[in-house]
Amino acid sequence: MKVSLNWLREYVNVRLPVEELTRRITDATAEVEGWRVIGEGWDPERVRVALVVGVDPHPNADRLRLATVETGQGRVQVVCGAPNLAVGQKVAFASEGARLIDGHTGEPTVLKLRPIRGVESAGMVLSEKELGLSDDHEGILVLPADAPVGVALADVLGDVILEVSTWANRADLLGMVGFAREVAALTGEVLREPPLTYTESGPAVEELVSVRVEAPDLCRRFTASVIEGLTIGPSPEWIQERLRKAGMRPINNVVDITNYVMLETGQPLHAFDFDLVRGRQIVARRAKEGERLVTLDGVERVLDGEMLVICDGEGPVGIAGVMGGGNSEVHEGTTRVLLEVANFRAGSIRRTSTLLKLRTEASLRFEKGIGPEMALYAQRRALHLFETVCGGRIAKGVVDVYPGKEPPRTVVLDGERLERVLGIAVPPDEVRRILTDLGFAVHHVPPARFSVQVPPWRPDVEIPDDVVEEVGRIYGYDKLPATTLRGTLPPMEENPAMALREQLRDLAAALGFQEVITYTLTTREKLALVTDPADTVRRNPLGVVNPVSSQHAFLRTSMRSSVLEVYAANRRQAEGPLRLFEVGYEYLPVEGDLPYERPVLCGVLGGAREGRWAVGGGDALDFFDAKGVVEAMLRAVGVRGSFVAAEEFGLLPGHTAKFGVGPEMVGVVGQVHPETAAAFDIEEPVFLFEIWVHDLVRHLPERPAYQPLSRFPAVRLDLAIVVDAAVPAGAVLELARSHRSNGVRVAAELFDEYRGPGVGEGKKSLALRLWLRADDRTLTDEEAMKVRQGLLARLGREFGAELRGQGAGSR
Repeated sequence: MKVSLNWLREYVNVRLPVEELTRRITDATAEVEGWRVIGEGWDPERVRVALVVGVDPHPNADRLRLATVETGQGRVQVVCGAPNLAVGQKVAFASEGARLIDGHTGEPTVLKLRPIRGVESAGMVLSEKELGLSDDHEGILVLPADAPVGVALADVLGDVILEVSTWANRADLLGMVGFAREVAALTGEVLREPPLTYTESGPAVEELVSVRVEAPDLCRRFTASVIEGLTIGPSPEWIQERLRKAGMRPINNVVDITNYVMLETGQPLHAFDFDLVRGRQIVARRAKEGERLVTLDGVERVLDGEMLVICDGEGPVGIAGVMGGGNSEVHEGTTRVLLEVANFRAGSIRRTSTLLKLRTEASLRFEKGIGPEMALYAQRRALHLFETVCGGRIAKGVVDVYPGKEPPRTVVLDGERLERVLGIAVPPDEVRRILTDLGFAVHHVPPARFSVQVPPWRPDVEIPDDVVEEVGRIYGYDKLPATTLRGTLPPMEENPAMALREQLRDLAAALGFQEVITYTLTTREKLALVTDPADTVRRNPLGVVNPVSSQHAFLRTSMRSSVLEVYAANRRQAEGPLRLFEVGYEYLPVEGDLPYERPVLCGVLGGAREGRWAVGGGDALDFFDAKGVVEAMLRAVGVRGSFVAAEEFGLLPGHTAKFGVGPEMVGVVGQVHPETAAAFDIEEPVFLFEIWVHDLVRHLPERPAYQPLSRFPAVRLDLAIVVDAAVPAGAVLELARSHRSNGVRVAAELFDEYRGPGVGEGKKSLALRLWLRADDRTLTDEEAMKVRQGLLARLGREFGAELRGQGAGSR
């Protein structure tokens, strides 16, 4: 926002130097990003105010004229080609040596006198561009009629323009009155509000127009008035000057007044040509799906059913809070104006302007949240200016439809809370002064309680701590003492799922995997490659209303496609083994609610296994490598998993297993189906595993299991058994590890699986390595063999296992 100090001084006395004023504003209200001084480069002796006392034709040029100007130091003759030059004007006059902007090149220059078409010129009558005020070079700058002749131009037009960045919830700071209120509170000055009075000399407004609000959830208030007998023309110079300094282009008196009042109060307004309002009625309603409107910028906009439109008796005439329509625009022949000042829901305007890619000064203010009471305030201010600037007859009364009216908000603040939050005791009189200066109505209940009524322009103030902030920032944060923290820190809230996610991330990295981070947004087509058509939840992801691109239009319901995409991209650039993982979320739709964010670790691996010196050893990573990773992770978090053969969409049957803790499954591991891999341009076997964090976390032990190391050596045995090919090796291992005999514990690992000659049809050979250990003694050969025989007997009963060969034991 651009803030003119000259304009600001109309509402509050500013006595501080610019540097000190901007420091206070930045510390307490909003950041002043910088400022520029208008007239800083104007030489007070060479750039002055002059009066045009005569205009004569140039003897040698039809387009040039000779102007006689009174400079305060005598009359001089100037050659001028401006079409708007006229006797009686106060103008900006520059004499030789003045530093200006070249009107043709835009570059700085120094004025040098020379004859123009044979006539000497004593100086130059200046345009806005030559003074650096704007790019307008079509005519000379005409000064206010009360500008004193002969004074330095900097004393008349000089100004300081502050560049201020306001907060997202402070729409009041986007109006000069609201900004002046802050400055008054910071400096102890008195705020002067603009006049709101006007005379109603026209017919009753209810006889001229009716207003209906059909979407009260989007339009909280709508006021309308009618002005008749207007004459469209340029607005006064003082209004045009203020608009230009605020970065807006003057258009005509009616449009300029609406823009001026918006900049002054922070409340947007819109003027319709009343004779173009069909049916003499205004309706605020939701747009029909696909409804179209050509806006004031000449662009046809396609609307949807959640956008609020302003309509007359036949159709839309404006997009509420964003931009009016071209079918009711004020033009040179307009004589009657319908003035709309309304209040719209902030979120609705933000959504509309974003979808239409149409950000305007009006939408910028509505998005920040404007109090509904400001509508009538701005209406009265605009009518005052219409009467004083445009003339015409103002209809009696104002149409005011107010479906969103609420009682004034009152916040009770205890002095104890104020002192606790700020860390200091602010005197009650100072609290009352600060809040009163900011527009709050304060009732002090001794000794230290304040009943605070929030002003209508501050909808952001809702709770006692909001009031504390108001007091603290005006009182001065620099007055708060620098002290150490007091009190006790709240206990840490445990989050087992988050802790497990981080632990799994560390484990994956320790096992040689590289972490990747992918977009949570994807496409339906990619999800279809890795989700079961029968899975209606995962096949119907939540879509983004306004996606950045078509490649990021839906929340992912599976992480597999994201990780496989990254694998494919990296495989094209790398050789050897490739191990990648991501810990992220799947977003599963929930009827009538936000999606369920399911945390998952998804990993993939493939390529040739490392050989000596980290060089590829030739044989490829396989299912058992992926399974081993899962087993290592489960073991590290303190649970023992069991694996069962399974079928999973996108994974290869016969090479897929789910794993669980007890009866509950907590993940899946398997080879990606070759067709699925090919869809991602992966030409080699690739293996994928998932660990479902929320399912696993329920089985974590409260404390890690601990088994003290035995002081006695183990007996190692190798055992080869023959079982049916359908018997899972994992089940055999589980049984072996659970075997106990006279205090002897058994540890077991599978080191070979064989199918082929020497083993019967439909059979397989499993080679187990066993470690037998007792905590209280060294086992004898006889004890070890007895344990071995007992284990063989159990394996025979449970799985029909037969001994294939007897391994040698060793201590």
